[in-house]
Amino acid sequence: MYLLSTIKGGSKLKEQKSIAEQMKDKYWEIPTVTDLRDMILNSAKTYGNKGAFELHDKNGNLYQISYNELKDDVVSFGTGLIELGLTGKAIGLIGSNSYSWVVSYIAASIVGIVVPIDKELHISDITNFLNISESAAIIGDSKYIKQVYENKSLLSNSSILLIDIENRFPNATAFKTVKENGSKKYSSGDDSFITLPLDPNELHILLFTSGTTGKAKGVCLTHKNIVSNVMAIASIVKVDTSTKVLSILPIHHTYECTIGNMLLLFGGGMISYCDGLRYISKNINEYKPNFILCVPLLLENVHKKIFKSLEESIPKFFQKPGVKIIDSLPFFLKPIVKKKVKKSLGGNLHTFIVGAAAVNPEVVEDFFKLGFRVLQGYGLTECSPLVAGNNDFFHNYAAAGLPIPFMEYKIDEPNEEGIGQIITRGDSVMLGYYKDEEETKKVLKDGWFYTGDLGRIDSDGFLYITGRCKSVIVTKNGKNIYPEELEYYLNENPLIEEAIVVGVYNEKENDTTITASVFPNMDAVKEHLSNSNPSKEDIQKLMNFVIQDINKKFPNYKHIKVVNVRETEFEKTTTKKIKRFGDNLKVDQIK
Repeated sequence: MYLLSTIKGGSKLKEQKSIAEQMKDKYWEIPTVTDLRDMILNSAKTYGNKGAFELHDKNGNLYQISYNELKDDVVSFGTGLIELGLTGKAIGLIGSNSYSWVVSYIAASIVGIVVPIDKELHISDITNFLNISESAAIIGDSKYIKQVYENKSLLSNSSILLIDIENRFPNATAFKTVKENGSKKYSSGDDSFITLPLDPNELHILLFTSGTTGKAKGVCLTHKNIVSNVMAIASIVKVDTSTKVLSILPIHHTYECTIGNMLLLFGGGMISYCDGLRYISKNINEYKPNFILCVPLLLENVHKKIFKSLEESIPKFFQKPGVKIIDSLPFFLKPIVKKKVKKSLGGNLHTFIVGAAAVNPEVVEDFFKLGFRVLQGYGLTECSPLVAGNNDFFHNYAAAGLPIPFMEYKIDEPNEEGIGQIITRGDSVMLGYYKDEEETKKVLKDGWFYTGDLGRIDSDGFLYITGRCKSVIVTKNGKNIYPEELEYYLNENPLIEEAIVVGVYNEKENDTTITASVFPNMDAVKEHLSNSNPSKEDIQKLMNFVIQDINKKFPNYKHIKVVNVRETEFEKTTTKKIKRFGDNLKVDQIK
């Protein structure tokens, strides 16, 4: 799917630039903005009454909010925040994906320091983040504002201002009131929000990472970080007034916020919000997006449903044993099948942007064969977030992509296979960790950010992620085992719902034993065993057979020796990644 680094020219082999070099000549033309305020003002001037959001009201009727209305609301709400004395202060933000959340995020990041908080967190974590950031206010949905109010004893700032987006909690100031008060001042000539000094290189966005490998840290981002990431993506993935996104993932994450929202508002696209995971299909057919951001789990679930439907609906004589159904179809059926699949996904969808974890290359290839693009990428909160990505010009099914503009990466201390820690630098890299100089020094060295992720780079510049530095299992004889490599095959097996691999100290052998913890797919297990109520022993025996089969794919030192079968699924982050710490990794020492 991607160009080779050499091409035949007559009888000689003519050298070409690497694809990463070719990318430097392959950009879309885009405007330049300096910060989020500049972006919103520029978008209103450029797109005016064109719809920025398409939402539904309480009666289920669709309506749009224009770019002019968005600008007015941001300016009005920001002016209201200034009137409340919040200039330069930290302002928490918590709630569901919504138009009001976006208005709050942009306005609060201009007036002070916005602190987006994961709404799935326990109240003790929410109040802890408010305390660490010294937030003077919190904006949020009624449910979370009520929780904060009821737990004010946990706050170091007992006078914290509560602003209720939904206006359902009587002990809080209504979002609508703040906006209306600001609108009155703005209409009467108060331009304090427009003229407020805003240094794009200073801390204005503070994010506490949920992480999968340890305790949360406060990531300090600037307006320059965010808008440089937005401009970089817009220059390699075309976003314009025809682009429409259904926002599904939690918006407090930079992945969804930057790429699924700010990118659209920069390019003149339109945003709609999903009502919840169970309503994805309904919302796709309702809003008819052409872009969707997702995680691999969601993409693979859509893939499974599509192929199951095809297998059930296409006559058996068109299906060849051992051949994927999309490859076995005669040429005259393929356009019909593609049209049917596209219609089932709203009729307009053509691109999935996938991140947060590795995605199966075969799944990516299958979607391309069905007429959909899957643009996978690699990023981190600390990089605002995107570092590398597949794009409009070049694509590789198996890779995380090429470096985006304004960013570069390399492999630090690669081994004989070219694998080492990915380090990166550029305009999107954070200032550091909030009030944590020690942790900052560990990851920011000589202008490079040390990601903690392992990867390799091919001759064309494509980046491949191979694992996490901290999750590497090192055996006594110095062999390195990357758990993600084994987990890939475990998670591919239909009998396993999810799995992680860890190294457990074996006292008897004085070495590390590779151990898998698996959560079985019980529906598949029951069907496989032809038993609606299998015993624990039957399940364990079946999982052992699965492991034996997977071990055949690897040299002996990588073999999984112990299998622990879980009765409950793993604890996950809000982006559905398994947390690689705590109870998830609790496995008894082998004696």
